[in-house]
Amino acid sequence: MTSSKDFNAVVSAPVFVNSETMILRVKPEGWELPDYKPGQFVVLGLPGKAARVPSPMSEVEIKPPPPNKLIKRAYSIASSSKQKRYLEFYITLIRSGSLTPRLFALKEGDRIHMGKKTSGTFTLDDTPEHVNLALMGTGTGLAPYMSIIRTFLKKESSRKFTILHGARHSWDLGYRLELSMLARLVDHFDYIPVISRPSEETIPWAGETGHLQDVWARGVVAKRWGIKPTPENTNVFLCGNPGMIDTALEMLAKEGFREKTRKKPGEVHVERWW
Repeated sequence: MTSSKDFNAVVSAPVFVNSETMILRVKPEGWELPDYKPGQFVVLGLPGKAARVPSPMSEVEIKPPPPNKLIKRAYSIASSSKQKRYLEFYITLIRSGSLTPRLFALKEGDRIHMGKKTSGTFTLDDTPEHVNLALMGTGTGLAPYMSIIRTFLKKESSRKFTILHGARHSWDLGYRLELSMLARLVDHFDYIPVISRPSEETIPWAGETGHLQDVWARGVVAKRWGIKPTPENTNVFLCGNPGMIDTALEMLAKEGFREKTRKKPGEVHVERWW
């Protein structure tokens, strides 16, 4: 059963990237955000009785949860760990899901449950300071990279940062304006947006197309950096679609990169979302 104590945070006005994706800021109420590491996640929750956005009959909730039971899910933090006013999340709508249709129905000032503990090891903790970073993400798999960039990117650095963000269409590329601006302002930062359905664009797309692993294989990152990424000079982060992750791991393994696990060191860091 839920109580008023469960709803310990308030949402700001959601920003909709498109009808299926939004950026949500959540502010703690009556407590302070804990210290956390960029790349970590936290739990959000709403009760079963919370309103949902409309869904077509083919995607309705199959088994509605009890009205007073909290539905909880973990979401990667997109905001900088240097500020403690709010946490930001980049969320995709799953219309047949239990929580995201309720999150998408939120309005400014609505109350929500937010966990007070952050978790996750998808961080820079085991990344040597001298190595370059290639951060590859599909869809909302970009979220942890936004936190990393917003926290660690500096005007002067010997470390190269590159974000490769994959989506179906240009209008699905959240944070595109912010990342494009950073790429213009910071010499050692590159942003490579990639779309997989260029034929469906209203205005012809002049950027990279295909899948993220295709872009890597074409040597786009190496050309931008002026050096070939190797296990000695680069760590690769993979987040999002398992298909992309599995294919990229196989490709990177042929180049000598090893997947990092709890038991084994490696140059490839992985976060699978489903």
